[in-house]
Amino acid sequence: MTSVIQTEGLRKSFGQQVVLDGIDLDIAGGGVFALLGPNGAGKTTFVQILSTLMRPDAGTARVEGHDVVREPAAVRAAIGVTGQFSAVDDLLTGEENLRLMADLRHLGRAGKARVAALLERFDLSEAARKPLAQFSGGMRRRLDLAMTLVSRPRLVFLDEPTTGLDPRSRVGMWEIVRELVTEGTTVLLTTQYLEEADELADRIAVLDRGTIVADGSPTELKRLVPGGRIRLEFEHLRELDAASAAFADAQRDDAALALDIPSDGGFGSIRTVVDRLDGQGVEARTLSIHTPDLDDVFFALTGHEASIPTATEEVAS
Repeated sequence: MTSVIQTEGLRKSFGQQVVLDGIDLDIAGGGVFALLGPNGAGKTTFVQILSTLMRPDAGTARVEGHDVVREPAAVRAAIGVTGQFSAVDDLLTGEENLRLMADLRHLGRAGKARVAALLERFDLSEAARKPLAQFSGGMRRRLDLAMTLVSRPRLVFLDEPTTGLDPRSRVGMWEIVRELVTEGTTVLLTTQYLEEADELADRIAVLDRGTIVADGSPTELKRLVPGGRIRLEFEHLRELDAASAAFADAQRDDAALALDIPSDGGFGSIRTVVDRLDGQGVEARTLSIHTPDLDDVFFALTGHEASIPTATEEVAS
């Protein structure tokens, strides 16, 4: 699949602080690529370089085949960017904000139809002519994303688009991202939410202290660390005893009549477990697969906690 973003040795510092320390990435078109990391990891700096808002100190970056330093106009024509904070004009209505963007993109007569379609798509038609002071946080973020999509960009950068949103608005934004991908748009998502990356991304790069410490699909990343297991639960103690004899490395939980067997969660390991149970003439009441989460991955690869909040934790705080 054709690459839409390529970076080699990308570096950026502010004074003595190194923010990006040699980032090498090759991102294919289609789907969602998530850059996951805590606040201060360098995610926004990375997006600002790719969107031509900031020059790197060293290294190269190409977006849709265009060098971000030598061909900024071509890069900007191919992308849409939604930043961490809403970029809407509070002095205008929602409809006026979209019309302004359509005019800036020189859409001409097609702009009016495009504005109406986006208002409908983002459930903003009824509020289109209301002042933005009456918009909720979720409505403002939807309007911000709608403005990004006015020109139908092939590649969209979403820089922490759900920061500060309540859980319901966050889930609504996730649905919009999925719709974009279904329509063929490539999405580069930066996020500090573990579950957001897990929920949306086809591929995740974990950024910590300016470097990429892991890169792969959510499933691949979880398999990098130990701790996965298959849990079997039985009806009777005699079944637990028989199963235990077949799995020397398993851990018993007599109180729950359960057996935890180390596993990577792959099909092959599941089949092995089932075959051994059949060999013992034992049938488990339930079989469940437990794999490490992204927080486990972050800790294993960096040696410290991710310090990345979940959506629930942020709302509670």
